[in-house]
Amino acid sequence: MCVPALVSPTEAAASTRRGVPQVFTGQAFDTCSAPGTSLLRAWRHSSPYGALGLYIGGGNRACSQPLLNRGYVRAAAAMGWHMLPLYVGAQAPCVTGAHARTARISSWNAFGQGQTDGQDAVRAARSLGLAPGSPVYLDMEAYSRDRGRCSLAVLRYTTSWSRAVHAAGYLSGFYSSADSGVADLASLAATGQGPAGTWREAPVDAFLSGETTLTRAAQQVGAMPDVIWYARWDRRSSTDGYRALGHGQWAGHHRVHQYVGNAVERHGGQTAMIDRNAVDAPVAVVE
Repeated sequence: MCVPALVSPTEAAASTRRGVPQVFTGQAFDTCSAPGTSLLRAWRHSSPYGALGLYIGGGNRACSQPLLNRGYVRAAAAMGWHMLPLYVGAQAPCVTGAHARTARISSWNAFGQGQTDGQDAVRAARSLGLAPGSPVYLDMEAYSRDRGRCSLAVLRYTTSWSRAVHAAGYLSGFYSSADSGVADLASLAATGQGPAGTWREAPVDAFLSGETTLTRAAQQVGAMPDVIWYARWDRRSSTDGYRALGHGQWAGHHRVHQYVGNAVERHGGQTAMIDRNAVDAPVAVVE
């Protein structure tokens, strides 16, 4: 099944409030803290990367960002870097591993949390000079997918977060493991969405049976993310969706694939530990 276009026909009236989405196709890296401008300058000329992920906000952002401000973003853009803004909001109730102690989504207030965090993500983007039309990628770390209470909480939160981001004229992105958050969202898209991008009245997926609240939320314009950033560390530098997305899901400039994690690289005399990503997706519009 297909997903909504970057700007769907039903959102055409709001297009004058948005910037024009800019698509980047190529290689990107991300690090926990924004790297120094000396590294950006060196890597821009000697590395294969043309874009970088930046953690712009969220209560669960793991690293401090002493360098990240509006001036940093402008300097990076002036060097020719494209940027993928990430927001680390509330995490799944069943989040695992190193993120087990982070603030989590409440099953009874997931919609409210999603709206609040979506609005905060927009504030963070604006403070850095990222204009409407920019994507903001929600970072949902890996969790124990159960297709039940935990999965439903993530989907409630994510659809509400997307609506809040869309309401401000930004694009909604979603980053997660191919085996948890992406799998849940792809399942929702496959069962709840028709080929024209309209939601069916009765999703048939087992974990959505009887979940009328989520169904109604998903039926509203702007509930689904525009872009999927799937983490599968298979070393395949491709956005073909292999073992993560169906052939038509988020196809055509709607995908980022994190294919290697925690790699130490050195370019132009500057070293950093990074994740590697293949990109065919919108990047930030810098004011």
